[in-house]
Amino acid sequence: MTANRQQAIRALLQASDDGMTVDEIATALKINVPNLYTQMPKVFGVYIDRWLPPKRGQYAAVYMCIDTPEDAPHPRSEA
Repeated sequence: MTANRQQAIRALLQASDDGMTVDEIATALKINVPNLYTQMPKVFGVYIDRWLPPKRGQYAAVYMCIDTPEDAPHPRSEA
């Protein structure tokens, strides 16, 4: 997965207040679902927030994205 695609996934999840399933992400970004399933663990800051009730016997993970600070000063620089 390219860095641009990872950034697109992160931006999409950050814009979503309630998170998104893989199917929703794939539809929004026009990505193949099986490829997205294998690549989601590689996207920085993405985690499974909860599971939706099963449809056809399978639960659907709802992914969220952590908020990363723009500036995180090193502890030694703070007095």
